[in-house]
Amino acid sequence: MEARGTSRHRRVAVLLGALALLAAACSDEPPQEEVTERRPVAAVCDATPPGPAQPPAGAVRVDPAVPGDLATKTADERAGTTFWLAPGTHRLGGGQYDQVQPKDGNTYVGAPGAVLDGGRVNQYAFTGHARDVTIRHLTVQNFVAPQNEGVVNHNSGNGWVIEHNTLQRNDGAALMAGAGQRVRGNCLRDNGQYAMNAYQAAGGITDLVVEGNEITGNNTGDWETRVPGCGCSGGIKFWAVDGAEVRGNWVHDNRGTALWADTNNNDFLIEGNLIEDNDGSAIFYETSYNAIIRDNTIRRNNWAQGREFAARNDSFPVATIYISESGGEPRVPARTDKIEIHDNVLENNWSGITLWENADRFCNSPANTSSGTCTLLVPDLGRCAQPGIAERPLYGDCRWKTQRVDIHHNHFAHDPATVGCTTSCARMAVLSNYGTYPDWSPYDGEAVQQAITFDQDNSWHDNTYVGPWTFVPFDASRVIDHNQWRIAPYRQDPGSTFTGGSGG
Repeated sequence: MEARGTSRHRRVAVLLGALALLAAACSDEPPQEEVTERRPVAAVCDATPPGPAQPPAGAVRVDPAVPGDLATKTADERAGTTFWLAPGTHRLGGGQYDQVQPKDGNTYVGAPGAVLDGGRVNQYAFTGHARDVTIRHLTVQNFVAPQNEGVVNHNSGNGWVIEHNTLQRNDGAALMAGAGQRVRGNCLRDNGQYAMNAYQAAGGITDLVVEGNEITGNNTGDWETRVPGCGCSGGIKFWAVDGAEVRGNWVHDNRGTALWADTNNNDFLIEGNLIEDNDGSAIFYETSYNAIIRDNTIRRNNWAQGREFAARNDSFPVATIYISESGGEPRVPARTDKIEIHDNVLENNWSGITLWENADRFCNSPANTSSGTCTLLVPDLGRCAQPGIAERPLYGDCRWKTQRVDIHHNHFAHDPATVGCTTSCARMAVLSNYGTYPDWSPYDGEAVQQAITFDQDNSWHDNTYVGPWTFVPFDASRVIDHNQWRIAPYRQDPGSTFTGGSGG
């Protein structure tokens, strides 16, 4: 199977780019050049630093020639022990549930060439609820975790440190997350569902750091095709995380969304990442609160998704940065009370930024795909019913609102020849649907369309546009050029510049 780094996207991009340069040479217009990334790429895969060639002082040696040696010695030794996995391929045994259950404070260090291999038999590598476990310099591969479950830190223990590892070719998620977890300098590639599934059944995760990793080729199982509408695939999925820093990662060539925060996440800082060549959105922030998205280089994303929508004549403005039922909320403590999207370079993606709010999706609605959950402002979803939901404060607090989104000082560049699109691309959008469901909904008609477009402090300003950009306000049927976008009634993008065609 071809490596994702030389995937069909990259080959098509090279071909189309060459054609674009040839066409430019025959025209009077100078060719558009891609802006190079503004900070170093986390090219970690096949370049992780090696672990110690000899056991650290006091470490217990684990022998690859003895099946199950790692699990046995972990059980026998006290909490806080360091284990050094000698060079070679380590096996846990022939049982589905043969696994390692660390104790609090254990450290696992791989020697150069140390591999923990599940043999396509074992479901999990490291499990249990131990705290402050460290795993470094180890390759973990060929485990077969079920859907939505993870191989490393399977039970989402708190305080784990995962550094300089290669987690590859596992089913499910290579890695789960707990509170206070640090994920740094890892190669997370070619896993069946996710590189990491940041979910903790016991409650929301706090203080999560994901830094300097290469996240590539994940969702080899093509889960959105296997389970249509599952929302269960891509690079990383975050659920109910309160406080996350995602910075300096190279997220590329994943099948599906690159970074996806879904349901009651809050206080995210997504900065300094290079996000490119992913099939779906680069960043999807859904039914969540308060985030800063800045200084990222984002290019050649959501081509596959965009073409799927175009092929079926679906007019919805699929997005490279997709803000769905998410916004700034001062009543939810965070480092910002907005969603701030600024100083990013978005280049030759299928489209731009979409701010969306589903008028039929709110607490206690059958249309709420986050079933059984309510907003952070109304924990008891049973309160979101008639007649109370029709009055303040429940009328506002029973839905996730796309509000207080501030989009500024970004560079948006789009060359149709490079992307290979002629319609339904290079769009910015702020819109909702006409409310119709359920029949007792207080948000029927144009109420939410009016609110998201005009009344919820969503703003574009001081951006730079290159290419034939169009804009979709209020609903998907309104497609306007930048001149209409800037005047009444929308009055968006003051201080912004537009070159390369109106796109109208």
